[in-house]
Amino acid sequence: MKIVSVDIMQLKSKDDSWRPVVVRVNTDEGIYGYGEVGLAYGNAASGGFGQAKEFAELIIGEDPTKIEGIWEKLYKDTFWGQGGGGIIFSAISGIDTALWDIKGKALGVPVYQLLGGKTRDKLRAYASQIQFGWDRERHLLVEPDEYAEAAKKAVSEGYDAIKVDPYQISGRRTKGYRNSGLLTYDKLKLYRDRLVAIREAVGPQVDIILENHNGTDANSEIQFARTIESLNIYYNEEVCSPLNPLLTKKVKQKVNIPLAGGERIYSRWGYRPFFEGGLLDVIQPDLGNCGGITEGKKICDMAHVYDVLVQCHVCGSPIAVAASLQLEAVIPNFIIHEHHTIYLKDYNRNFCKYDYQPVNGYYDVPDKPGIGQELTEETIDNAFKITVK
Repeated sequence: MKIVSVDIMQLKSKDDSWRPVVVRVNTDEGIYGYGEVGLAYGNAASGGFGQAKEFAELIIGEDPTKIEGIWEKLYKDTFWGQGGGGIIFSAISGIDTALWDIKGKALGVPVYQLLGGKTRDKLRAYASQIQFGWDRERHLLVEPDEYAEAAKKAVSEGYDAIKVDPYQISGRRTKGYRNSGLLTYDKLKLYRDRLVAIREAVGPQVDIILENHNGTDANSEIQFARTIESLNIYYNEEVCSPLNPLLTKKVKQKVNIPLAGGERIYSRWGYRPFFEGGLLDVIQPDLGNCGGITEGKKICDMAHVYDVLVQCHVCGSPIAVAASLQLEAVIPNFIIHEHHTIYLKDYNRNFCKYDYQPVNGYYDVPDKPGIGQELTEETIDNAFKITVK
């Protein structure tokens, strides 16, 4: 079997800020595979698209089942590969996941069978980013009672864990509320009141994950976290810049809440100082930007050595969901799956043929060959696409 072409597609949605980039690797036997370049949001989708094109040119004619060799080629033989970063590793990730999809389809088995088999049949999920509400339309929540209602709605659907970023939306219903340095009293009160309202609404048995999106720095994170330790936060995510692990160490030494992070940490080399320093209790590798399924499995296995738990970061098209479920079904140090509010939105759900959704807060693991997901023909027709041959 040989790779004969690669399609790179930027998917089109009604939300111009939501731009998933999907790679389809095609073979001479008619088997193809999908993978996602994990930069659907923010300001890097075009960079990932372009880098995927550059890397696609290097794999034409290769045997797609030789996944490890292709990964090494993209990493070591491209000069910039060993420089790392989000653009490089996202492009590698999209191609790598597509190769696993091809291999699973060729052998007629789901990818989890190729990774060692399932360690569990169901995956606990949490309702993620409830500051945007918890329904098919997006809302920017401001008042603490709005946060409480969104949390109760998620719990009513069977979730026993939720995640919220209490900092992200200002009192003017606008995004981008970034916090550098120490927080003023009014901000501290607003953020804490939102979390208190959620805890009071859902009770003590529902886990609350605190999201920061690195909007805090080490100083403001320590300041705020000390005020909410009594709320029994499940874990505290992306508390400060991952580019300097010593900042995470500073927070770790002064805050009594488990720390999580990793959606902007790339490859096993990027994770190494966090493992060796004992800085993270939960890692959140994104299979769309950490290096794909190949690298994601290695990162998770490294984490297991240090008793670090894994919750994949999942925020992309349904291709990203399917790939993550395959890996999470296998690893023994899985803790919980991120079910992002974007997966409630029709414009994202409709990209693909299969609509995987949790039931009563738990996912079943897809049993279809490969990663178990396909773009619809309509999605492909509407996408901005280039083909490398």
